[in-house]
Amino acid sequence: MLTPWNLLLCQMAMNIFCHITQGNLCLGGQDIFAAVRENSPAGEFVANINIEGDPGASTVRLCLSGENADWFFLEGPNIRLNSSYARCLDREVLGPVLMAFLTCYEDDIIQNQYRILVEIVNENDNKPRFVERTVQPLYISELIAVNSEAFAVKAKDADGDTILYVLDRTSPDASYFRIDFPNSGKVILNKSLDFETKTQLEVVLYAVEMNTKEKYNTTARIIVNVVDGDDMYPQFLPCTLISPGQDSAICTNPVYTVNITEKEQGSVLHFSPGPVYAEDEDKGIQAPLTYTLLSGDDHGRFIINSDTGEITLTRSVENRLLTPTYTMRIMAAQKNDPKKYTVATALVQVQAENRFPPHFNKTTYKGFVLDNTSPAALVSTYGNDVLVVQAIDRDFRDGVNPRMMYSIQPKGSSTDFYHITQEGIIIAKTDLLQPFHRHILKVIATDQESGETAQASVDIEVLHKGQSVPRSQFGEEQLFSDMDAGMAGGVAGVIFLLAVAALCLFMQMVKRWRNRRRNLAERGSVALGKHPNVEHTSPRLAHPGP
Repeated sequence: MLTPWNLLLCQMAMNIFCHITQGNLCLGGQDIFAAVRENSPAGEFVANINIEGDPGASTVRLCLSGENADWFFLEGPNIRLNSSYARCLDREVLGPVLMAFLTCYEDDIIQNQYRILVEIVNENDNKPRFVERTVQPLYISELIAVNSEAFAVKAKDADGDTILYVLDRTSPDASYFRIDFPNSGKVILNKSLDFETKTQLEVVLYAVEMNTKEKYNTTARIIVNVVDGDDMYPQFLPCTLISPGQDSAICTNPVYTVNITEKEQGSVLHFSPGPVYAEDEDKGIQAPLTYTLLSGDDHGRFIINSDTGEITLTRSVENRLLTPTYTMRIMAAQKNDPKKYTVATALVQVQAENRFPPHFNKTTYKGFVLDNTSPAALVSTYGNDVLVVQAIDRDFRDGVNPRMMYSIQPKGSSTDFYHITQEGIIIAKTDLLQPFHRHILKVIATDQESGETAQASVDIEVLHKGQSVPRSQFGEEQLFSDMDAGMAGGVAGVIFLLAVAALCLFMQMVKRWRNRRRNLAERGSVALGKHPNVEHTSPRLAHPGP
C-alpha cells in the first residue's frame, strides 16, 4: 500500500525520468544519437526529442530507462546531462558510450520506444603512468652485450594517448644506456658494465604524451644492480698497481721472497711482502682456488698446500754455495674453471746460519757539526774524528756485516737534516742547521738477510762558527774562542782566590786540631802525677834482678 510519502517520491521520479505532455506525441519519433564531452557540467544539453503529433489529443507520458538512464533527465523536448561535482562524467570509468531508452506511453500503454546512444567525447585529463612492475629495481649481468636490450619499461595513459619514452641525459649513469625507438620503451645498453668498477646504476626516464597539446608526462627513477659475471681471472696479493690513476686498476703479481738457512727444514716458509695467496677478481663470486707448484720444487724439497697456498720446506739445503737461490713458479686456478688461472714467482734465498744478532758497542754516540754555509758536512765526534755509527755482527770474523743497512727513524723535522750512509757515516745538511741547536737521532741497523735489528741514539750538537770540537768526553777545551780576554782573566782570578781561601781555611783547621790534641796530652800527664791512688812504678822496680 502506497503511503502519501511514497506517492510523493514516485511523483518526483516521474518528473525526472518521465515527461507528461498533451497530444499524440508518440508518433514520428526515432532513435537518438548524440555526443557529450566528459567532465561536462550538470544540465549540459544532450539532444532534442523529435516526436510529432497533436499535443492536445491525449495525455502522453515519456520515460527514460536502461543501464545509464540515471545520467539523463528530461526537460521539455530536451534531454540533459544529470551530473554533479561529486559525480563527474568520466569516459575512463563509464566507457565511451552511454545507453538508455526513451519510452512513450499513451493512456499507460507503451506506444513507442527509442534508443538513446550518447558518445562520451574524450578529454585529455589523465597523465601517463608507468606500469609498476617495469620500474622496479633491476638486476643485470655485467656480461650483457653492448647494443643489446638491457631492460624495457611501459607506461599507460588512461586517455589512450600515444606515449613517447625519453632518457634523462642529466641522470647520474645515463651514459650507459640509450633509447633507439622512443615509442617502444626498450632501453639499450650503450657501453659495457663492470661489476668491479660500479655495482649499481641510476637512470631517469620520462613517459610523455606524443599526440596532445598538453604533453603530460611522468617520471620514473630506475635502479639497475649490476650482477657479477665470471669474467675475471685470479690475482695474487698484494696487488701491485701499474696504472693507479686510471678508472680500472691493472695489477701485476708480486714476487714472493723468503730467506732460509742451511740447517732449516720441516718449517712453513713466511714470504714477503705477504703469504702466498690469491683470490678471484670477481668479487661477487669469489670462486674457490687451487694452488700448484709448476716448477722449482727441487724433487719434493718444497711442497705447497693446494687449498691455502702454504709452502713447506721438507728437507735442509746441503750446500748453500752450490744452490744459493731457489726459484718456484706458483699457479692459482679456479676450481670450477681451471682455464682461469694466474702465475706468480717465489724466490728462496739460502743463507748461513745466523747465531748472533747485530748490536752497537754504545747506546748513545756523541756528534758535533760546525755551522757553515756549505750544503753538507760530515758529523764528527771527540777529537774532530769522523763519527762512525756501525753495528757489530759476531757472525763475521771482522764484525762487519756487508748486508747491514742503516736508517734514521722516525722521519721528522730534525731527522730530515741528516743522512746516514751504509758505512754508518752521518752527513748533515749544514745550510739548514742553526747554531746551539741539539738533535737526538735514532739509528736503526737492519740485517737484510736475517731481518734482525739493533738501534742506538746519536746526540748531535750544532757548534757556533769558530768553536772547536772537544778533545774528549771528560776534558773539553774552551768552547768559545772569541770570549773576552778580560772576562776570562777575571774568572780565573776569582777561581784562584777561592782556592787560596780554601787552603788557608784548611790549614787553620789542621792547626786547631793539633793544639787540641796537645792540650789533652798535657792534662793527662798532670793528672797522672798528682792523684794519690796512682802507684808509681819504674821499669827497674817492676823487673828486679836476681
